[in-house]
Amino acid sequence: MHVTHVPATPDDSAAVLAEIRAMATQPPALSADADLTPLLPQTGGVSATWVTAPDASEPGITVYVHGGGFEYANPPMERIMGYRLSQATGRPVMAVDYPLAPAHRYPVALQAVVAAYRSLLAQNVPASRIILAGESAGATLVLSALLVLKQDGDPLPAGALVVSPQTDLTLSSPSIDANDGQDVVNRAVLDHVRTQYLDGARPDEGPQSPLHGDLRGLPPLLVVAGSREVLLDDARRFAEAASTAGGSVDLDIYQGMPHAFHASVLAADPSPTALTLLGRIREWSGSLPDANG
Repeated sequence: MHVTHVPATPDDSAAVLAEIRAMATQPPALSADADLTPLLPQTGGVSATWVTAPDASEPGITVYVHGGGFEYANPPMERIMGYRLSQATGRPVMAVDYPLAPAHRYPVALQAVVAAYRSLLAQNVPASRIILAGESAGATLVLSALLVLKQDGDPLPAGALVVSPQTDLTLSSPSIDANDGQDVVNRAVLDHVRTQYLDGARPDEGPQSPLHGDLRGLPPLLVVAGSREVLLDDARRFAEAASTAGGSVDLDIYQGMPHAFHASVLAADPSPTALTLLGRIREWSGSLPDANG
């Protein structure tokens, strides 16, 4: 496992928080050069939005799974995040609009993500040219989907990027209490999220709790978290376990950053930390094996 501690000054942390707060009152606009034309006709029966940045010329697709505690969605913001991911990975982005809790509880959202991925394979997109990307609850769904796909014998994607994943739904990571008061979420929020999502499913088993699944044979992973996150150890413990299981894992910890700090990439004029994150995604995605299908 390769661990990188990304430094930040107090000014950097303040800039990120200021950007996120500003977006709550004045949401940024999607770039006028974003192409929203569907790239493929099928998405596995799941609602999805396509977003392509102008210079996204790499062969393949990035599948983006949004956060929101499994129960919230913000389509305008998700389109902008898809645009940023398209810029960073050089690929068109398929943003999956999975069914939300509490109306749709586990495993409905997970099944939707798996179905969307399989729809790409069915339309002859090579698995080796697909990247999965998710944030927060979406990151959890990405890791859970990898476990389902592996167990079922599906070809796995070239790699997966997960930002601030919740990987242990037993809520036993030490950082949940150690970072209490430093983050924008806390144990009570996490308990609500898992209760709404699991609907009685066990929190100590995979794939719903990715840390407790069989982590052998996963594709290359980029795991990102902020040092002030209550979910820091969820990210760290999963990265360590996946690495111990033989996987290629990069763990990037952004110093002084809370949960959802990555949302600052949505700003019209992203902060230095946001630009660092986008550059890192570009570097990592460019280092994945360039298979020819």
